[in-house]
Amino acid sequence: MSVSVPLQTPTSLISRTGPKLCFHNQKYLCPTSLKRKRNHLRYDRIPTPLRTFKCSSQRQSADQAQEYEFERLFSNLNQATLKREPGSLSSAIFLVAGTTVGAGILAIPAVTQESGFLASAVACILCWIFMVATGLLIAEVNVNTMCELGSGGVSLVSMARRTLGSVGVQIACWSYISIHYALLVAYVARSSDILTNYLGIPLWESATLFSLVLGGICYFGSQRFIGAINGILVLGIIASFAALVAVASGGLEWDSLLKANFEAVPMSIPIIALSFVYQNVVPVLCTNLEGNMSKVRTAIVLGTAIPLGLFLVWNAVILGSITNLEMGTDKMIDPLQQLRSSNGVVGPIIEVFSLFAIATSYIGFVLGLSDFLADLLKLPTGENRPQPYLLTLIPPLGLALLDPEIFFKALDFAGTYGVLVLFGILPAAMSWSDRYSNSSNSSTSLKLPELVPGGRLTLTLVMGCAGGVILTEVLKNFGHP
Repeated sequence: MSVSVPLQTPTSLISRTGPKLCFHNQKYLCPTSLKRKRNHLRYDRIPTPLRTFKCSSQRQSADQAQEYEFERLFSNLNQATLKREPGSLSSAIFLVAGTTVGAGILAIPAVTQESGFLASAVACILCWIFMVATGLLIAEVNVNTMCELGSGGVSLVSMARRTLGSVGVQIACWSYISIHYALLVAYVARSSDILTNYLGIPLWESATLFSLVLGGICYFGSQRFIGAINGILVLGIIASFAALVAVASGGLEWDSLLKANFEAVPMSIPIIALSFVYQNVVPVLCTNLEGNMSKVRTAIVLGTAIPLGLFLVWNAVILGSITNLEMGTDKMIDPLQQLRSSNGVVGPIIEVFSLFAIATSYIGFVLGLSDFLADLLKLPTGENRPQPYLLTLIPPLGLALLDPEIFFKALDFAGTYGVLVLFGILPAAMSWSDRYSNSSNSSTSLKLPELVPGGRLTLTLVMGCAGGVILTEVLKNFGHP
């Protein structure tokens, strides 16, 4: 059985940017249009069973509203063979999980030691819910923007321009670039230190080796190859994490896990929020999964649930193993450093775990930033140009070599001020404009389902929580120069 797609198909579902993306209906539910079988665009065989989502036309009156049902919004096509190359859901989950498990997890025990495990576990779960919601909001706006522009590879620049205008573009650009460069600098600095200790080579060689190998994978690798590499790295994270838990949990004191100082929780929220950052790869995710909203939602929820479990177990093992922490007012003591010095087996395992975690996050951030820069430079969609990758890889490498001790400085900057603006306030503001702005609704041909329920109340809570944490940090820093 086949269903023909007439020219009355909304133009937003037809690619205008080249052969990589072919926008089309997989199932077109409009009886009057299906009777007209002239000038067909293409035929699609309907798979069974068909997993679809519904959307309604904005260009019809209330009495003539049309409903469309899709499996996906477009198809990813190989430019050489013109065969469809659908993104893998498992690869998407691994991409989100690998991007999320980064250097932030290494700092969680240090910033949560004062609040204790119980209070910090509550904070982690709340931050996870918050970051899942903002990721889904980005996905919702991203797919709507792709639907309107008729092209894939839409980054935050295009999303902000469409929903918030020039002011939103400026906020998105500077926040996105500063956060990504800061975190990439931190990743290169920390990974080069680990590789230098293991390989015995100079710091600049280890930093260059790390950047070239992983940057080359991002530039030359296909979607499936990068997904496979991410899968291997995530499995490495799980294996080294399991070994770390097995070794370090021998001296675990369960009573210490019941400590809860909720007054100290606010100071840990920026780093915890930083640990759950993955939203930079959501535009890549939406393109790889061909705008399939159900798969995008599943990838985000499951891809972030894995790191949540790792964070909770990791924090429990570290804080439960180190019970004689001395809390200082001027200097924060790193529990990981104490655990390394007290257990000679733990040190190498922590280094291996750290390298795997940084590598997975580095790949995700390189993909996200290069895609962002390509959109900013208005490069053609579907063409893999070297300029965005060079601009992504070279500056962090140079800064990491200039200041090898920049790791914690970069994390503090990115987590305190950048993440909650770019991946907190901005997604809610874009979604508000996308859902409720008359100008946005009048120019969009299709209304897609909302991924985050709650309407204006949910969006207000998201912006209010992010703004409150930022204001608290600003006041604290001004009060303690």
